[in-house]
Amino acid sequence: MASNPRALPAATAVGAPAAARCSTSAALDELLEGNRRYATGRARRGRISAQRPFAVVLDCIDSGILPELVFDQDLGDLLCIRTAGQVLDEAVLGSIQYAVAELRVPLVVVLGHEGCGAVAATLGRLRTGAPVPGHLHLLVEEIAPAARRTRALPGDWAAHTVRAHAVWVRDAIRADSAFAGVSVVAARFDPACGLVSLLP
Repeated sequence: MASNPRALPAATAVGAPAAARCSTSAALDELLEGNRRYATGRARRGRISAQRPFAVVLDCIDSGILPELVFDQDLGDLLCIRTAGQVLDEAVLGSIQYAVAELRVPLVVVLGHEGCGAVAATLGRLRTGAPVPGHLHLLVEEIAPAARRTRALPGDWAAHTVRAHAVWVRDAIRADSAFAGVSVVAARFDPACGLVSLLP
């Protein structure tokens, strides 16, 4: 799984629970190390032998952003949950809880990205006041609070919204008692340079 055996201890058995294989800090280190390989063009790929995720990545549905590539991990290493703009709902929370409770995954990463289409759509609706059709209402309703909080900040409103929304989602997961004891972090991916940065 990991290219650096010091970063993630090897599994004692195929499909061993993540908690038996690595700590939260080792999981985060491996993700960031893999992202550096990806950003510098030194990515490696492998084949899946078993599902053995060491991290959950909640990211956007953007077709050009795949966590296994961004973090340079093999199939089976990450449990990826994708919704437009990382919007939370009961299915997402249930999926995260399955990973944490049943697979003993120690780390959840909320990954926002620059140029997010769901954020752009939300800002467009807020600017024009145009009605939001059908199920898109849920996306706009969930992202709009972050957009409103950052509207007066100098600089790129969309970039501020991406960061603020990822942090809000992280904090909402952290505040849920179902995830007590699990490390939850927020991060931002910049497709222009390929790098992921953690958000405070």
